[in-house]
Amino acid sequence: MTGSPGSALIPPGEVETPCLVIDHRAVRHNLARTATACGGVGRLIPHVKTHRAPWLITDLMDQGVAAFKTATPAEVEMVLAAGAREVLWAYPSVNPRAVGRVLAAARRYPEARLSALVDSRPGIDLWRAALGTERPPRVGLRLDIDPGLGRSGVPMGREARALAGELVEAGLFAGWHLYDGHLHDPDDGKRAAAVGQLATDLMAFVGDADPDPAADIVVAGSYTFDLWPPHACLRVSPGGWIYSSLRHARDLSHHEWRQGAYVLATVITAHGVSATLDAGLKAVGSDLPLAERFGWPNGIMDMTEEHSVVGGAGETPGNRVLLTPGHACTTAYLYSEAWVLGLDGGWQKKRQMGIER
Repeated sequence: MTGSPGSALIPPGEVETPCLVIDHRAVRHNLARTATACGGVGRLIPHVKTHRAPWLITDLMDQGVAAFKTATPAEVEMVLAAGAREVLWAYPSVNPRAVGRVLAAARRYPEARLSALVDSRPGIDLWRAALGTERPPRVGLRLDIDPGLGRSGVPMGREARALAGELVEAGLFAGWHLYDGHLHDPDDGKRAAAVGQLATDLMAFVGDADPDPAADIVVAGSYTFDLWPPHACLRVSPGGWIYSSLRHARDLSHHEWRQGAYVLATVITAHGVSATLDAGLKAVGSDLPLAERFGWPNGIMDMTEEHSVVGGAGETPGNRVLLTPGHACTTAYLYSEAWVLGLDGGWQKKRQMGIER
């Protein structure tokens, strides 16, 4: 069982590999730790892209989570179908088909509140045209603020104030959104100082630009959610805590999150000083450097579409091993089902969204 967290987390019987394995008890533990760290479950808007699991939406709602953040139209549809009453589509799309799909989902669930991001005048114009004269009453737009990440959003300043004013005049203003994904220094003190300055700048900007001083503001990610001040208007949207990962165990160990997602693989060949597993690029998220894609004590030597070659002697073909992903979000995305170890210790196979967008 080299490289494995333990046989208790391996589904019994004949299970086809590679497969995704989820520890529900770890997820519940992580929710409790995260809610405490940010000041209460009511401040949380968990990011769905981390897990893409309908059953987890229901479970989180049962634990008091009231709102969810999404990245794709399919995630919006899934969360609404699961019964959520508030969904944020955190993607400033200017694609008419994507916007139309999200609006269609909102119209199917008129009791739910939906907000989406805009960061440009073309984005606002597209939404206004798509909404037309028969606007769903609980659909609004948030202005996405770029805090220095340089990916999406508009910097705090004159243009942002003008766009917010347009949203107010159109009756569409739903608040603000800011993702500080560039603040991921492993040093807690450096992150805290950076977030403190960013929070000061943001609140000053919002106070000057926003005609509604009580407007909702959604901020933060996994590295900063606990560092934002407990302002009544601020909610935080981390997602990586749900399953955690090797990166979080290294950089965010103070949260004491437990690993909640694994990939079960089988040793298919042994070559003395190395072994080949049946889990490659299509089984484990590959957005990290090779050495960080999953945990293995003797290192990862190579990954192809269907195989991983790992270091170490003594493995036997047929052995099953659990791999801890370096990034659980991009790993969970690869699976349309998962084996889930339940709170009662029993196993169930449950549906995932897979790569649907």
